[in-house]
Amino acid sequence: MIKAVLFDLDGTMLPMDQDLFVKKYFSELCKRFCPELKIGSEELVEAVWKATGDMIANDRTEPNENVFWREFANICGESVLGYKADFDEFYVNEFNLCREVCGFNPAVSKAIKSLKSKGYTTIAATNPIFPAIATHNRLSWAGVSKDDFALVTTYENSSSCKPNPKYFTEITDKMNIAPEDCLMVGNDVDEDMIAASSVGMDVFLVKDCMINRSDKDITPYKQGSFEDFLEYAQAMPDLK
Repeated sequence: MIKAVLFDLDGTMLPMDQDLFVKKYFSELCKRFCPELKIGSEELVEAVWKATGDMIANDRTEPNENVFWREFANICGESVLGYKADFDEFYVNEFNLCREVCGFNPAVSKAIKSLKSKGYTTIAATNPIFPAIATHNRLSWAGVSKDDFALVTTYENSSSCKPNPKYFTEITDKMNIAPEDCLMVGNDVDEDMIAASSVGMDVFLVKDCMINRSDKDITPYKQGSFEDFLEYAQAMPDLK
């Protein structure tokens, strides 16, 4: 029986074209930090991607935050560690400009409210490559709050990333729930559907901003728009 519903954020709860979002994100990041760090934009972008790649390769060995900053400092120099607070400030301020390239779907908050009212545990299962402040901001853009979820995965509290199946078992271990009692709702065929189902989770593919890199067969999955998922959630049994 499903007891917990996990939601991806980017492209699922928060409609977006991922390429546009990444372009806007790096534009704002470079405006802020290239002058301060005295490095070129290409160097900064490459450093962030390399450190992010190390997080994605993390295999539950240590917090993603540690992995990111160690590699970022390896590339940019140890002095960059003195800018951690400045990066947090960036995510409070300039990062919010990225909202302009994202959409909004009122069905998201309705689905979460419905599920919670029925007794389901809701989890924001966004790839934990951002700090909490950035993730909480993106949740607000989607019309929800960190308080709507029993767990929000961030780079501080996670030691794995999608598409590693251990990302999902890390969540179920923390929440003391069986993977078979979870439903993963996401837009990425590889990171959400295949990875989550590989550990025994049920899945629902949101197709509004679907990512299917290798044109994989999606017929095995429950699927539809987020409005379709809202109807599905409203029809789920009451656990109370």
